[in-house]
Amino acid sequence: MRVTERKTEKNRKIKGAFKSAMKYTKEAIVEADGEKATEYLKKSIKALDKAVEKNVLHKNTAARRKSRLNKAVKALVLKK
Repeated sequence: MRVTERKTEKNRKIKGAFKSAMKYTKEAIVEADGEKATEYLKKSIKALDKAVEKNVLHKNTAARRKSRLNKAVKALVLKK
């Protein structure tokens, strides 16, 4: 039970990191701020890669999320 609690806490921190990074990226996209969106995209990708490394997310799930974020940021940057 103690091991489960430790692992749950670790996983929660990792999930929180990539979820908040993704949230900031999406907010920057809505605000139409290309520079912020690009900056947060890099942070999101890093956080998602760490989650895969720590076996919190499946690699295909992370790849799908990175792809969708990248697509949205690219569309925003090219629009301007």
